[in-house]
Amino acid sequence: MLRQCEEFCIKGSILLSPEGININLSGTLDNIALWMNFLKKDPRFNDMTFKESYSDTVPFKRLKVKLKKEIITLRHPEIRPDEKRAPAISAMALKTWLDEKRDITLLDTRNDYEIALGTFEGAVDLQIADFCALPEAVSNIPKDKPIVMFCTGGVRCEKAGLHLLEKGFSEVYQLEGGILQYFSEAGGAHYQGSCFVFDERVALNPNLQPI
Repeated sequence: MLRQCEEFCIKGSILLSPEGININLSGTLDNIALWMNFLKKDPRFNDMTFKESYSDTVPFKRLKVKLKKEIITLRHPEIRPDEKRAPAISAMALKTWLDEKRDITLLDTRNDYEIALGTFEGAVDLQIADFCALPEAVSNIPKDKPIVMFCTGGVRCEKAGLHLLEKGFSEVYQLEGGILQYFSEAGGAHYQGSCFVFDERVALNPNLQPI
């Protein structure tokens, strides 16, 4: 993967672990297309979906490929997103639920500095500075109504959703593709502010453009 990125003049990060892969890359349209074709030739990744946004400048300063024990550190080895996942809800289905004012708990699983830039109207802010603090922070969340959790791209919810199910929450959904997928399909409906991203752009608006 490192060699292919270098060959295609691509910058960004690739995290690899036994539980999965997380990719954030930037390059020209043609070179990113070459990279995606390269990845999909591997049977393990041929059904991956990609979220795309466009920038006039390269949002990453360098290229790194790292091996990790966990993609997102939670330190709960019993949580295995490579084996199962919590039910998911699509962006448009969530928009419909919010349009209908359904009685749900919207749970933001991101860190406090991310939420400061924007979140869904009425979402619960766990006020955590690190994802590792989530298990303790959700202990006081009521279990009497459906929970829809979300994060930037959906990766953290793969673990957070399983944790809540193990703790006895009966109806838990994760927003498929996270905030960025919601922006792509539903725009900024029911969302206030921008979405923090982990690159030089800092944050994207609902049009997936840097603020």
